[in-house]
Amino acid sequence: MNSILPGPAQLATTSQEESHQPRDRGLCALPPATPERDCDKAFVGEGSTLQNDLDEVDKLKSKFMSAWNNMKYSWTVKTKANFSKTSPLYLLGRHYLLDSKEDSEKFQKDFMSRLWFTYRREFQPLEGTLWTTDCGWGCMLRSGQMLLGQGLLLHHMSRAWTCSDTLFASLMEREAQKTISPLKSAGTGLRTLERSRPPRDFSIQLCSTSLADPVKEALHRKIISWFSDHPSAPFGVHQLVDLGKSSGKRAGDWYGPSVVAHIIRKAVEGASEVSELSVYVSQDCTVYKADVERLLGWDIVPCGPKKAVIILVPVRLGGETLNPIYTNCVKEILRLESCIGIIGGKPKHSLYFIGYQDEFLLYLDPHYCQTFVDPAKESVSLESFHCSSPQKISFSKMDPSCTIGLYARSRQEFDVLCEQLTRVRAFLM
Repeated sequence: MNSILPGPAQLATTSQEESHQPRDRGLCALPPATPERDCDKAFVGEGSTLQNDLDEVDKLKSKFMSAWNNMKYSWTVKTKANFSKTSPLYLLGRHYLLDSKEDSEKFQKDFMSRLWFTYRREFQPLEGTLWTTDCGWGCMLRSGQMLLGQGLLLHHMSRAWTCSDTLFASLMEREAQKTISPLKSAGTGLRTLERSRPPRDFSIQLCSTSLADPVKEALHRKIISWFSDHPSAPFGVHQLVDLGKSSGKRAGDWYGPSVVAHIIRKAVEGASEVSELSVYVSQDCTVYKADVERLLGWDIVPCGPKKAVIILVPVRLGGETLNPIYTNCVKEILRLESCIGIIGGKPKHSLYFIGYQDEFLLYLDPHYCQTFVDPAKESVSLESFHCSSPQKISFSKMDPSCTIGLYARSRQEFDVLCEQLTRVRAFLM
């Protein structure tokens, strides 16, 4: 079998049905991720399970847990991450050196342009329940939303897209007003994090350099609105929880990265807003090229229809902790522009990984509870859907259960992706 996808994941030229010979497990010494073993049990949920919505005891329990989690996650105190000026910083296929002001600001705008979905409260109750918040149990769903959101940004715009200068200036000002952490001798925070307040004409400078593209800004808002915490939103928490029922999940349960991968697939399948996009979820850490081609109709039309694909690969990169042998593979995958991130985290704590520097992963954290807002309304600011504070975590603290996300706009891009993954595989040889 000719397989080229790195680590526990492989990419085969045959289809799953056509493959009868034993699979090459040379790159898959560890068991693949499964919803039962590797995801839901590898992570221990923070929220309680709503056993019976009509039971008075459980109603009280859900109300208590909602109130407690709303309070717990409504505020957070974190020290600011310090980044080296001498080592390259990678963010979903782009790299930056923070020794220059220009690169530092480019990185910050790129980071702040990623979609940030967090816990929310005071939204319409989830169907058949009393839950009006996902605080304490919905973090992996939120990480999945961020991964899908990045895929939609690539699909509808491009990797080069960044938020408007006006929004960036607002986020920078918000970041500059936060408490400043002391600098370390070995490294430093980003330049704009070192000062307590921005220059007086900062926003004016940014806004005068270029005008926001109204078409792209409208599309930016529309994409975010698809993730709104409302029953009608195709990728909102109401829809994701409903789709999770077929996997035995209910509101209040904790979702693993493998289960969320399949929920994303079902959500995209049922969304008329993205009819030209499909999601493929690998089985046993193997991506079958023939199955991807069949899914997109490329096996019928030689040139292939103009359909894009998001490839999700649930994997387990170690036993109880991350096996160091996979570190370089994770790094190389995050260096691909076709990478839309990795959902996983650390034990009991889901995170969305989008880059790295040296031996630290860069991530977005959904564990912050915000009040529900409707992003479809023009009067609503989009600031709460973008994070201004980069955070990092050591590779050694990464939970081995995760799902890798990749995107290809066409068959040509898919072929290029396969070639890139062949090179990535060499890091395990």
